[in-house]
Amino acid sequence: MTTPETALQIRSTVKSGGVLELSVAEVPVPEPGSAEVVIRVEASPINPSDLGMLFALADMTTARFTGTAEAPVIEADIPQGLMRGLTARIDQPLPVGNEGAGVVVAAGDSEEAQALMGRTVAVLGGAMYAQYRMAKAKQCLLLPEGTPSRDGASCFVNPLTALGMVETMRLEGHTALAHTAAASNLGQMLQKICLAEGIGLVNVVRREEQAQMLRDIGATHVVNSSADTFIAGLTDALAETGATIAFDATGGGKLAGQLLAAMEAAASRNATEFNRYGSDVHKQVYIYGGLDRSPTMLSRNFGMAWGLGGWLLPPFLQRIGFEAAEALRQRVANELTTTFASHYTREVSLKDALDLANIAVYGKQATGEKFLINPNLE
Repeated sequence: MTTPETALQIRSTVKSGGVLELSVAEVPVPEPGSAEVVIRVEASPINPSDLGMLFALADMTTARFTGTAEAPVIEADIPQGLMRGLTARIDQPLPVGNEGAGVVVAAGDSEEAQALMGRTVAVLGGAMYAQYRMAKAKQCLLLPEGTPSRDGASCFVNPLTALGMVETMRLEGHTALAHTAAASNLGQMLQKICLAEGIGLVNVVRREEQAQMLRDIGATHVVNSSADTFIAGLTDALAETGATIAFDATGGGKLAGQLLAAMEAAASRNATEFNRYGSDVHKQVYIYGGLDRSPTMLSRNFGMAWGLGGWLLPPFLQRIGFEAAEALRQRVANELTTTFASHYTREVSLKDALDLANIAVYGKQATGEKFLINPNLE
């Protein structure tokens, strides 16, 4: 297959006047270097981590269509108070899309690159909402023969994040963990990992149907944050599992503080004497998402042995080193259709991804509404 000279790519631009512009741009298709390949992208998921780059803190309730059917453009207003944090990207059209999969259609002359020619690969590296993407051969994860691009599109962000949570738990001396927004694709993967490895997991969800979804795949400890019995149920689940580390996808509101407080209550259940500084069991919550954009609120009722921080996949992979990270990537490839299977509700083209009705759906980041972009879909 010969590659075209130009192809389409989604771009996100923060205008100096405080307006976000989303567009489908025509860009050159580069020639691969010796150790590089060109991939015809056939599948790229819209993950919550993609929306930060795509929407750039804009108020998407103000989104409006200003282009044409052939050249769609979406504009939305960015609150002035948030523009300072976007200074570095003002008036720069940035490509979007953290990960994806497709077929290698051109390759450099190195042995590593030539070995991928005609094969289906997955890539993590940005700019995947594009018809063609050049990448270094060593960045590519070769998918098992016959694997559709759709099945390999989400090889990295969710699977490696779920595995990274378990590895972080171990590295920091914990034996069980808790996870919020637990009915997501990522949450279901984490549940499967913990079941396979005998790890206690406390799943926090917002609706009963989400709780049932997790129970159907074997979850034992599921608590509903909207229930009147939430705090009591959370404390019981933490006490039963011994979980002292949690990964919070919401970020804002009271949930991180509630997790710390419930861990403290669970740790103090068998205390034989009073300690004015609380239990000496270290409790840790990592925020790794921003589903709730409100301020993070803590009520200091969890003693002094605690920590609250951020967690991201790239620093974690750097922390464990290339060989350990490669072993995790290979596990994902081996369990692509089982532990790490992803489910999508809609497949759209680049242009349809900038349809206002579609944006209104995937922009909510709702469980069970995961979109897949096929950049070469007509």
